[in-house]
Amino acid sequence: MENSNQTSTDFILLGLFPPSRIGLFLFILTVLIFLMALCGNLSMILLILLDTYLHTSMYFLLSQLSLMDLNYISTIVPKMAFNFLFGNTSISFFGCWVQSFLFLTLTIAEALLLTSMAYDRCVAICFPIHYPIRISKRVCVLMITGSWTMASINSCAHTAYALQIPYCQSRAINHFFCDVPAMLTLACVDTWVYEYTVFMSTTLFLVFPFIGIACSYGRVLLAVYHMQSAGGRKKAYSTCSTHLTVVTFYYVPFVYTYLRPRFLRSPTEDKVLAVFYTILTPMLNPIIYSLRNREVTGALRRVIQRICAVKM
Repeated sequence: MENSNQTSTDFILLGLFPPSRIGLFLFILTVLIFLMALCGNLSMILLILLDTYLHTSMYFLLSQLSLMDLNYISTIVPKMAFNFLFGNTSISFFGCWVQSFLFLTLTIAEALLLTSMAYDRCVAICFPIHYPIRISKRVCVLMITGSWTMASINSCAHTAYALQIPYCQSRAINHFFCDVPAMLTLACVDTWVYEYTVFMSTTLFLVFPFIGIACSYGRVLLAVYHMQSAGGRKKAYSTCSTHLTVVTFYYVPFVYTYLRPRFLRSPTEDKVLAVFYTILTPMLNPIIYSLRNREVTGALRRVIQRICAVKM
């Protein structure tokens, strides 16, 4: 329901949860997932920061992934929870611009970072002798800086265009955050040119990185196949499977959502798919990367022992 106190520049977010007991249950579940994501990603960042054994290129990239996920889910869920609890579903023009900009920036930055992590694993397994040279701290910093820079430029261009086009009288966005394709359905002008740029941007920043990840892991699987050590093969397969799980949960729903033409899209389906890459993936990342990871569990034990020793 639209808020009668909204200004002419306000948007209305119709939200994710229906006003019923099922909606309340889904809201509580989402809040729990949000808290798990906060605790999991904060724990990963602190653990990597505190334990010197994890001060490697791979875990430096992983700490950046946790930082992105922490900001990613915080951009979406708190506003959604506030709207559901207090019934004030309006969001200001500026607030919508900020949310859309942050969402797109973090989305593209994380997609590029996942590609960098796939390259890191490929070099570590296929070219272990050259790993310190190819994946140095300087290279990691350059990859992270490049990811943030390209993502910021892309999202700034998209949000600047999306929020300057004229909108019709209805300002109700059938989504739980300011998603640009959902906003375009309210435009009073033909937006086919912009939709084409969205298609090109999705191809450039999501499809091509996904192809790069697939090629990297194809090379990894080929190298693993020729390994003599069964233990080495098992460890390599475990590492690859965790990363591919993250990639699947993140890329597939996103690409499917943004590459479909408008006439094939459904608001309900878009919201369900968005749950995967905005809520579930930030919660699953720290679990996937820490579960069955001996280096992470070992670091956790060392940090706990140090804390206990200080208290004693």
